[in-house]
Amino acid sequence: MIARRALLAAPALLLARPAAALDWRGDPAQGALLVGRAPPGTRLALDGRAVRVSAEGLFAFGFGRDHAPGATLAVTHPGGRAETRAIAVRKREWDVQHITGLPPAQVTPDEQALRRIAAERERLGQARAEDTAATHFAEPLAWPARGRISGIFGSQRVLNGQPRQPHYGLDVAGPVGTPVAAALAGRVTLSADFFFFGQLLVIDHGHGVNTLYAHLSERLVAEGEPVARGQPIARMGATGRVTGPHLHFSLSWYQVWLDPQPLLAG
Repeated sequence: MIARRALLAAPALLLARPAAALDWRGDPAQGALLVGRAPPGTRLALDGRAVRVSAEGLFAFGFGRDHAPGATLAVTHPGGRAETRAIAVRKREWDVQHITGLPPAQVTPDEQALRRIAAERERLGQARAEDTAATHFAEPLAWPARGRISGIFGSQRVLNGQPRQPHYGLDVAGPVGTPVAAALAGRVTLSADFFFFGQLLVIDHGHGVNTLYAHLSERLVAEGEPVARGQPIARMGATGRVTGPHLHFSLSWYQVWLDPQPLLAG
């Protein structure tokens, strides 16, 4: 297994020092984002998928909610030596949540709504497919808002008695108008009003890592706009499919939804 000691002890060093060997911070578990550094010129592939490595050796990859118990990391060292390393992916247990009182049209949308949802899914997929050279993902993740945690990543939701897909985000409840900040620096790749998510923003942080902020009452930034870590970008609301005002906050590596909560600083 690849050593993680230095990065776990001092994540700030990730940006400050050259790497003598491939290393990362984070626990290889279902829903985890791993951020690491390798000697410049290293090439990586996770389960056959190429992993972008920056000129300085920074990289990131993640494991989905239902990832298998193991993963394979192919490493090509700067001198050309190739090896394959096995990663044990820790299994996690997920909660089940029952939510009632939702409008029937949002639990079982009509044909017109389904067409809208399909188009929105395509737009969101394009935004989450961004693969830029930025390395903002290597900074600690800041809380986008403060409040009561009303929903956690990975939970299985049953809406009006009908099982639905797992919850792929962290919900922070608060009054309408509560400030929402960017969890990391980056660039806004999507600003829209969706059927399920309501008003939402997606921010690209580089190497396929992005964050999503949904159910907003107001968006303060536009598509293409750069944002700083901690910058106000929106206000909390109750738009889309909700039972009360809150922020739905998601993290992903390309199309793989990840759990942001273990990475939030402070």
